[in-house]
Amino acid sequence: MLEAPVDIADTKLPRHIAIIMDGNGRWAKQRHLPRAAGHREGAEAVRRTVTACREMGIQYLTIYAFSSENWKRPADEVDDLMGLLRIYLRREIKELDEKNVRLRIIGDRRGLAEDICQLIDEGENATKDNTAMVLSVALNYGSQAEIVEAVRRIAKAVKCGDMDPDDIDEKMISNHMYTKDIPDPDLLIRTSGEQRLSNFLLWQSAYAELIFIDEYWPDFDKKALATAIDTYASRERRFGAREN
Repeated sequence: MLEAPVDIADTKLPRHIAIIMDGNGRWAKQRHLPRAAGHREGAEAVRRTVTACREMGIQYLTIYAFSSENWKRPADEVDDLMGLLRIYLRREIKELDEKNVRLRIIGDRRGLAEDICQLIDEGENATKDNTAMVLSVALNYGSQAEIVEAVRRIAKAVKCGDMDPDDIDEKMISNHMYTKDIPDPDLLIRTSGEQRLSNFLLWQSAYAELIFIDEYWPDFDKKALATAIDTYASRERRFGAREN
């Protein structure tokens, strides 16, 4: 069984980890393999990471699986990604349920195929009562679009007289996000050496600790996760307060 990083008390563990899983294509290119091979290995890295987080006692894990911008990729690559998603949803739900992990999908489902939406509904319903960890998978997700949609819903409520503009604050906006029922991420990890958020959880990550690692996502393992958590635990989080 995976052990938590040495000398990290439960109070120092991040409650919510978010991950931008980057580098599948470059991992494959480095090995003279098709990009689809990188995506398949990336799916295995998801399995390892979910298991590691569950065993470490992480309560919430959110992974960036497919952005709204990813539709711009070549059609054959998008088809491969959607095929992998179908396989993952069919294959992993039973294991997630056995591990007491709840599955949630965040993003705009209107852009997804009907059979994928059905698999999502089945997976969410099958795991809805699980309590050990919440796995949120961002599909057809873009943070700016999420914020725009939240503002649009609030504006409609104000226009209908159901809400006073003076009542609008950060909490209210948060309550109109996809992530309204889970805490904001404490730690956000991005693999592959890139150092940007790429339209992922922009609102929710206002006070997240950001860690960028050089490994491509298919190489991400429990050691890399433990190292990131060690780094997180060593930081002093002041949330804008004055340093002592």
